[in-house]
Amino acid sequence: MMQSSTAAKSPAILEMRYFRLRNTMDNQRGRLAEHLGKSVLPAMRRAGAGPIGLFSSLIAPDAPFLLMVAEHASLAAFEQCWQKLGADGELKTAVEALYKQVQLPYQRMEVHLLRGFRKFPAIETPPGGADRAPRVFELRTYESNTPESLAKKIGMFEDGEIDLFRKFGLLPVFFGEMIAGGKMPNLTYMVAFDDLAAREANWRAFATSPEWKKMAATPGLSDGEVVSNISSTLLSPAAGSMIR
Repeated sequence: MMQSSTAAKSPAILEMRYFRLRNTMDNQRGRLAEHLGKSVLPAMRRAGAGPIGLFSSLIAPDAPFLLMVAEHASLAAFEQCWQKLGADGELKTAVEALYKQVQLPYQRMEVHLLRGFRKFPAIETPPGGADRAPRVFELRTYESNTPESLAKKIGMFEDGEIDLFRKFGLLPVFFGEMIAGGKMPNLTYMVAFDDLAAREANWRAFATSPEWKKMAATPGLSDGEVVSNISSTLLSPAAGSMIR
């Protein structure tokens, strides 16, 4: 079976940073997206982070929001990145310019940290450049009752489920166990599709495949035993995103 091209790497720290927004007369959403794409993402790359994705809510609860996803080599690298951003003169100038344009750049900010799976340790940037049509991205969170049941679900992904995703057109972007955030214990992952129609067709092909039905019927690994709740959010890539 196909293995992740990143399988030789140590598990990365994956930062998910939500910017909660409102529809405002000063175009809070558009101005913040432009600031993040043109100023913050390049500054983060200068500080050693990456790949970095920037997404806008497409079909999601608590919309509108922007989501920034960034890979860091370690927790120390995550901390050092944000220390470097605080000392980045070019970014400071851009922030000052943004504050002159809007009363509030966002309503609230939330940060979740994940640790990549052992067998899928880092972000896999989907193929294609900035000129290709933007994909639809799905962010899914699987909550478990206990750390033990979560470990079983992670094992399912690592030992065949991710390979089935690839086979049936669910393009993997990242998988991680939540180490700081809400609704723990949980795992969160992102997959990509060419469009909404492809998402529907590919999920149907996966869910009805003999391979998945056999795996899901394994004693001790049914959804009721390893997953207590599933939430899903659909996203579209914003300008400047390295993940498209």
